[in-house]
Amino acid sequence: MSKEVSHKFYRRCFRFVGPIIRFFRPFDVFGQENIVNGPALICSNHSAMIDPFHIALALGSDMQIRVIAKISLFKIPIVSFFLWKLGMIPVDREAMDVGSVKRSLSYLKKGDKVVIFPEGTRASSYDASAAKSGAVKLAERAKVPIMPVFMPRKKPFFRKTQVIFGEPYFVEKLSEKRSADDYAKLSEELMEKIQNLGDGNK
Repeated sequence: MSKEVSHKFYRRCFRFVGPIIRFFRPFDVFGQENIVNGPALICSNHSAMIDPFHIALALGSDMQIRVIAKISLFKIPIVSFFLWKLGMIPVDREAMDVGSVKRSLSYLKKGDKVVIFPEGTRASSYDASAAKSGAVKLAERAKVPIMPVFMPRKKPFFRKTQVIFGEPYFVEKLSEKRSADDYAKLSEELMEKIQNLGDGNK
């Protein structure tokens, strides 16, 4: 599906879903000055299904995001239709999913923003060491900035939460290949950057 078609559908869904989410799960946006134009890898902590919706609404309908989501969601008939139509990216967490990497790189090359949750799944508590290395590897390979984002893990209905964008940064590509320990350290540093945005809201 072309980017233009999926973006048109994205805007329609945005107009329909946006007011509903803002009513039941209101939020404030901080750090708008850190939102970059052009391609970027948006990396956020993850504790609720609502998280990608909050990120999308915080950025606005003109800045379409491509969310990397677990492949099992794409096996649910109605949900799968919307995910593919919106240009989301399925990933198999149990395998080396080359397809998701290629799809992500393709979107980034086109100038889109890709959302990935470094923790790999929803987490109820903070643990930097649990971060997966896929995010920093993708940012390094695509040569795009990482935009760290923090959202409180508890998001009560009808009470405002926060979406905080941090300062973007690049993962420098080295002449020598990084080791697994190197990527693990970079991933922990990314999670620390994200958590630091929360000003102690763990």
